[in-house]
Order: sequence, then C-alpha cells, then structure tokens
Amino acid sequence: MNHGNASSALKTAIRGASAARGTSRAAVQGRAVANVQQRTFITPAYNLAKKITPKISATEAAALEAGTIGFDRDIFDGTASLQSLKDKYTIAKLTDREQSFIDNEVETLCEMLDDYQISKDRDLPKEAWDYMREKGFLGMVIPQEYGGLGFSAHGHSQVVQKISCASGSAAVSVMVPNSLGPGELLLRYGTQAQKDNYLPRLGRGELIPCFGLTGPSSGSDAASMRDVGYVTEENGVMGVRATFKKRYITLAPVAGIVGLAFNLKDPNNLLKGNGNEGITVCLLERGHPGLRLGDRHDPSASSFMNGTVEGEEVFIPLDQIIGGRERAGFGWNMLMDCLAEGRGISLPAMSVAASKMTASVVGAYARIRKQFKVPLAELEGVQEHLASVGSNTLLVTSGQALMNSMLNGHEQPAVLSAVMKQQMTTRMRQNINDGMDVLGGAGICNGPANFMGNPYMAIPIAITVEGANTLTRSLIIFGQGLTRSHPHLLDIIRSIQHGDDQKGFNKALGQIIGHGVANSTRSFARALTRSRSRGSDPAAYYASQLDRLTAAFAYCSDIALTMGGKIKFAEMLSGRYADVLSGLFLGYSTLWYTSHHKNVKGLDKVTDFAMQRTLADIEDAFYGIFANFPSKTLSLAMRGVAFPTGRCYQQPSDTLAQEVSQLISTDTQVRELFKENVFLSNDPMNRMTLIDATLPKAVQADGVLRTLRREKREATADEQALIDEVEAAREIIIQVDSFPGLGKEMQDGRDFSPENRPALDDIYGVKTGAAKSAVA
Repeated sequence: MNHGNASSALKTAIRGASAARGTSRAAVQGRAVANVQQRTFITPAYNLAKKITPKISATEAAALEAGTIGFDRDIFDGTASLQSLKDKYTIAKLTDREQSFIDNEVETLCEMLDDYQISKDRDLPKEAWDYMREKGFLGMVIPQEYGGLGFSAHGHSQVVQKISCASGSAAVSVMVPNSLGPGELLLRYGTQAQKDNYLPRLGRGELIPCFGLTGPSSGSDAASMRDVGYVTEENGVMGVRATFKKRYITLAPVAGIVGLAFNLKDPNNLLKGNGNEGITVCLLERGHPGLRLGDRHDPSASSFMNGTVEGEEVFIPLDQIIGGRERAGFGWNMLMDCLAEGRGISLPAMSVAASKMTASVVGAYARIRKQFKVPLAELEGVQEHLASVGSNTLLVTSGQALMNSMLNGHEQPAVLSAVMKQQMTTRMRQNINDGMDVLGGAGICNGPANFMGNPYMAIPIAITVEGANTLTRSLIIFGQGLTRSHPHLLDIIRSIQHGDDQKGFNKALGQIIGHGVANSTRSFARALTRSRSRGSDPAAYYASQLDRLTAAFAYCSDIALTMGGKIKFAEMLSGRYADVLSGLFLGYSTLWYTSHHKNVKGLDKVTDFAMQRTLADIEDAFYGIFANFPSKTLSLAMRGVAFPTGRCYQQPSDTLAQEVSQLISTDTQVRELFKENVFLSNDPMNRMTLIDATLPKAVQADGVLRTLRREKREATADEQALIDEVEAAREIIIQVDSFPGLGKEMQDGRDFSPENRPALDDIYGVKTGAAKSAVA
C-alpha cells in the first residue's frame, strides 16, 4: 500500500527539521507553521525524505489516480456535513424506460426463476438465458446507439436488486457483464473499430462476456499476477505470446468473449515507445487458438457459471489490446477506474435485496409463526434479531441511495465504493444470520419453500469477491483513503516523487501541519458544544454528533501519519480507522436518506436505533485506536482532544428495540418502504408471497382473538372465517419441504425405495420381511 510512503515522508520531514535545528519536536512543529515557506529550514527534511521514501510503483500510482474524490475528501478534511449532502445530492430516480423494464421484463424474468431447481440443476434454465440475452439484460450499461439499454447506474442497481430476490445466481449472471466486463472497458478505452465490432454484439447478447483477472497467486493482490505475455512479431504481425492461468472467473464456462489481463513484457523493445510494459488487457473471442474455456468451479452451493481461463503461448495480435497498441501497459489504470464504480453498484445491490427480503419476509414470518401460543415477534430474543435487521436494512438502503446518486452524477468514488462493498456485504451477512435465527428449522431445510437457504450459503462469495472484506477493511479503506482523500497528503507524495520540488514540499508540509492544528481545535470545540439532547429535531442532534466525530477522525488521521511506514502493517489499527470512516459515511447517508422520507410513519424510530448504534460503534472504534496506538503520549492527546468529556454514546435501549421490531413485523409504512423493489411472485402459493399476504390478516386475527378473550364471547361468522383463513395459511407457512429421496436416490430417474438405503441393508428385516432376533 502507498500510504506508508506518505506517512513516512511526513515523519521524515518533522525529524529532519528537528535535526537541523536541534530542538524538540513540539518546537519544530510550531516553527514549521510560521516558516514552512523558508527553503533553508525545510531543505534537510526534504532531502532526507527523498532518500528514504520508496518510489511509488505504477500499480500504486494507478490506484491513487483511480476514480474521483468527493464526500470522502470532506470527511478526511473534517468539514463533512449533512447540509452539504442535501445541497449536492437528491434521491436518484428511475427513468420511465428503466421503471417499465423493472415492472415488465425484470418481473417476467423473476417469474421464470425457481431458485431451488436452479440449485439442483446448477444452472439457469435455457428459457432464462435466452430471455436475458434477447431483452438486453447483459447489455444494460451499453448505450442505445450500440444496441444496449443505456441504463443509468441507479437503473442497473435496481435491476440487479430485484433479480437477487428471486435468484442470487441469476443476479450474478446479469451483474457481471454490466460491471467489470469488457463492455465497460470498451466504452471508456476501446478504439472506435473495437466499439463498432463488439458493443453491438454485447448489447444484443450475442456474446456473453467474462473478465479474466484473478489467478492462483493473485487474488486480492491482483497486481502480482504471474500471467505474462512477450511482445513478438510473427508473419509480419505484431503481437504477444501469452501464457495465463485464471481462476474464479464468473461466466467463463459460457463466455463468448474474454477480457484478459496479463503482464506485458517487451525485452526486445519492439513497441518502440508506442505502448509500454505492464499490466495489459486484451479481448479474446471463444475459439481463439489456444484459449481454453469450459471447466467449472463449484462456488459455495451457488449455481452461476464460474470457472477457469487458461492458455499457453497464445498468440494475440496487438490490435486486440483494448484501446489498441497505445494502451499496452495501461491495463491497471483501466481496471482501477472501472472497479471504482463497479464495487459501488452490484454487490451492494445484492446486499440491499437480501436485507430488504429479510426485513420484510422474515419480519412477517415472525408475526405469523407462533411458539408458546404467542407470535415469535412477541418474544424478546426474536425482537433483538428483528431490531438489528431493521437497523442494518435502513443503513444499507441509505448507503445505496447516496452512492447511486453519486454514480448517476458521473462520480467514481473509489474510496467510498470500497466502503460500500465491505459494509454492505458485512451487514447483509449480519441480517441473513439474524433472519436464519428467527426462521429456525424453516431456514435449514432446503426446498422451494426455503427462501433463505441459498442466500445464507452464498454469503462467503459476496464477502470474498471484488476485494476480500478482511483486506478491504484492514488495508484499502483507510490506507487508500488516507492518501487519496486527505486534502494535502497526496501533494507531499508527489513533491517527493518529483525529486526536485522543494517549493511544493514546503507548501504541502505546512498545509498538513496546519490541517492537524485546525482539526484539533475543531474537534475539541465541537466535542464541547455538540448538541446534548434530541429535542424536537433528532436529525440536527445526530448531525451534530457526526460533525464532531468527523473532526475527530480528521485529527486522529493526521496523528496516524506520525507512525510513518509502520501504519502500513498495523492492519488492526487501520481497520479501526476504517470502521470510523465507514460509520461516518453510513451515518450521514442515513440522515440524508431519511430527510427525503419524513412522511414514512415510524421511520424515526428505526433511524434512532440505527444512529444510536452507529454512534456507539464509532466511539468503540475510536477507543480501540486510543488503546492500541503505539505512542501512549499521542494516544492520550487524541483522546483528550477528541473525547475531552469521556465516552458519551450508548447502544439503543431494549424498549427502542421492541418498537423497531414491531415496525417490521406488522403492517406498517416502514415495512412498505423496505419492500420497495423486492420481488414477490404472482403465484399466491409462493412462500414469500403467501407470508406477505397473510401478515395483515394474521395481525387482524390476533386482535379478534384478544377481543374474544377479553369479552368472553364466541366469534361471529365473519370473525371465525378470518381466524380459519389465517390458521390455514399459517399451517402451510410453517411446513418445510420433504422428499421421497435425495442425491443418489434420485439420480438417473432410478426408484430407490427406503429399503435400499445403505443404512437399512440387512437390518430390521426390511428385505426379508422378518425382523432379526435380538441377541441376548
């Protein structure tokens, strides 16, 4: 990671200045603010920094330049505010074409998908594949002039979200061609000839795309790939002889075109400056000599196509490099730019779908299912799970809404998309785990009635792909964010890398020191003046808390620079900084989102719960930083400035948890909000559809039963009809699937009777008709 270089430079600057003057660090810092432009004072620090600061590699530089910065810069600057979000962003809306597509084509596709049958067949049905190709699902991001749908980032997100409710495997099959696939790369970097050739075929679904990046030695560290191609000239054609071994490549077994990344070498200088060595991306169509596709991986009980892309000494003409020969060696920049946007759309959309489904369907199930003669939703242990689901669902929905607004505005927020990927999938996992605890046996018996089994088994996939969550949290979010989003740190790196930019170094160092001083003052003042009471304006109260914590984060981030390069390896500490940054982003997102939904009755309760938990979690992360910071002196300084009055946030009360649980387990406006863009089949006997339809009747029937008990009377005919209808539906809902046989018993259409099961062979007398005698 690159932030170690930057922090090492800053530390060197301070030490160098100290050595030059022979004074204490505090004195040096004080004089630096006043004399930062004086070359004679800073020169020793600059010279020393140039000697010991490692050069930034091309891949690191590409990551630093990838995407855009925006609200993340405000957070690192300590100046983020709810009002700035309101001023800049509005809730993204679907176009008429996008809404029609979701209401019609997406709805039709979802009705085709039997996720349990898909999991048995380990593939989507042919009619689904054909429909996805014919209706443009695989070309949503391709402009209409090339035959695609030309959807916005928000439209793309909402399509993937709804499909995810019907089948995660189908959603993955749709999302991959529309995220880090050749289509997006071609649009941004392809030559006109490449665009004219490939984009219409991709838009029409004639080519199913995949992207070959990950290899056996290069998972999260994709830049370390061993796949190599050497520039050569054969029969008058300039090209590359490449050997590659890719794995985990989604859609590879059925792909018609592969975007292939490899490390280009030009030992004989055949490129002659028209292109460079380095990671390069090319296009290979199925059937290209030497290209091998087809073998499948078996990803955690999921059924989307995933497999290998391999080849030895494959000849690739240079004109098959995306962007042509001039883009040779430019592949990492391409990938980082596309990933900056893609990570903010696809997996977050699937995470929101799973979370909304859990909140709406499991919430309703908890009201319908009874134990000890009362609905599960009335048991406090279950209420604890449901409140957590409600809170996390609001947080992920808010984060998605803000991110989609940013993407619709053509931003490519690299740092915040990493936050989105890690936080959305982590909270989705928490939600599904909570949902499974509520469902109990209904969640662990596979079959058409189990709507949570497949999402539960697929959780590790979302956690792992597009940058494993452990790596993303412990290295990327704060590591990349510190360098990329800090208002002045990248300037000091560039001045050092330039090699002769004394003036730029002087200016950047002064700005960093001034930034730390300003935020220490801002953090301390806001901690003392923050709102103490929710009063009649809870949003203002929570915004006040986030504002003071943002200043504290900016100040503590500046202090982290004093660790020098060591912070690069302090992954636990970096992870806690990432938790603070992520909590701030989701907290602001939630206040921004709920400000657009003030008319939703009961949403204020869920917001209270989510914000109280978020503030308490941020505070815990801060205190984890204080407790583990290597310098105890600086640790005390951070705590004294950021939290001068000590801890001040608590987890939500049990009473509030009960209120939130009620809101998602009864027929409320909050439930309706969480049901937005959740697919429910038109089949009234579909388990999710039946649960949703039964909920309001179950609530009404329980009310009738309470009235009958209170009034000590018999039910009227209409009341009894309602009770009977609910009881009949409840009896169906609580059942789980059973089968006459499984696995080998059902293979090849063979009829395996229970007597032929291995465990029953020659015992119990099942074959002879006479039970064996007991042995005394």
